[in-house]
Amino acid sequence: MRPGGLRRCAIRAGEHVVDTAVTVACNDGGMTSPAEIERAQLEPDVLGTEDKPWVTVVWNDPVNLMSYVTYVLQRIFGYTRDHATKLMLDVHHKGRAVVSSGSKEKVEGDVAKLHAAGLWATMQKDS
Repeated sequence: MRPGGLRRCAIRAGEHVVDTAVTVACNDGGMTSPAEIERAQLEPDVLGTEDKPWVTVVWNDPVNLMSYVTYVLQRIFGYTRDHATKLMLDVHHKGRAVVSSGSKEKVEGDVAKLHAAGLWATMQKDS
């Protein structure tokens, strides 16, 4: 079980498992055992989209100071001050910056950490 009563569950569309990488509150009648994640074979056109990495995007906001954004990027991702400053300036001038990439699960965690620090962040498939 994940913190807050959340865990990974299979999302179904008819007989097929559509997505198993979504963290949701599972409706399992109150049972506390981990959800059984079934894996169906994906169609070839779906397989091509699974190979693309996910990215974490930090968005400009009217609340956080530039120095704080730099600090958060250094703390969460271990970036050097120079690299974190470059990303912060992209956020400030361009409105957004990609700050990390990887598997969907990794990027979900990165977004959660950024939200906990008070930054505006989203995730999306890399294009």
